[in-house]
Amino acid sequence: MNFDEWRWTGQRFTHRHHSIFFQRGGTGSAPPLLLVHGFPTASWDWHHIWDELCARHSIVIAPDMTGFGWSDKPKRYDYSIHDQAAMHEALLRDQGIAECHVLAHDYGDTVTQELLARGTKMLSVTFLNGGLFPETHRPRFIQRVLASPLGFLMARLTNERSFRKSFSAVFGPDTKPTNDELHEMWQLIAHDDGPSVFPKLIGYMEERRRFRERWVGALALARVPIRVIDGAADPVSGAHMVARYKELVPNVDAVLLPNIGHYPQLEAPRAVLDAFLEFTD
Repeated sequence: MNFDEWRWTGQRFTHRHHSIFFQRGGTGSAPPLLLVHGFPTASWDWHHIWDELCARHSIVIAPDMTGFGWSDKPKRYDYSIHDQAAMHEALLRDQGIAECHVLAHDYGDTVTQELLARGTKMLSVTFLNGGLFPETHRPRFIQRVLASPLGFLMARLTNERSFRKSFSAVFGPDTKPTNDELHEMWQLIAHDDGPSVFPKLIGYMEERRRFRERWVGALALARVPIRVIDGAADPVSGAHMVARYKELVPNVDAVLLPNIGHYPQLEAPRAVLDAFLEFTD
């Protein structure tokens, strides 16, 4: 599917009186798979690996979380990781999915940590680059400003030009997004005045610190298989995050992708697919 087809063939369900966009596919025999995207993008992040995942799994579900992509972006809303986890649980119930594999990225990693803490039935979890540990997360300048009292001003000043510059900086040196890819991502962000809710969404960085014991504990005590596939060149959550993981959690299953940045599913989709399918097989 191209960008427009992804949008117009998507489905919707309601969470807390708001419309949530999701894509659903799957023609294979493997158990269902849930894809959990990151900040500030949306389910379109998975499009490079979508077809092969759908060919392998009986059901593949990829929502845009509340405040992201083509989902509603209410201005008066208490955005939180806990609520995003509750949305995913509600979507799985709505789609009749009792248990599933999970592939998550960035902000979605933290949502998945909360799902682990809740005991949501998962067959396995695969994390791509994300802030699993608040002490290793290295936020970009724009994230720090959004989280400050000046956040609402920064949100009003955010435009496609500034987005292109800051977003490209987290990719690997040889795997930068194209102009067309950046424009598509900006359309997802700009839809329904998306930047205006950034200062509320960015509260996840403080949540990571506040709930560190719960969410890091969920990793250490997990009873499901976990793999990390990490772009090692990511300045935000790269090889340094995996090194911390190995210090805190025994027997870590980690795959490092050299010279790949924060979005491995876009920068090195074949490598991500190979590592993910090997793990789930």
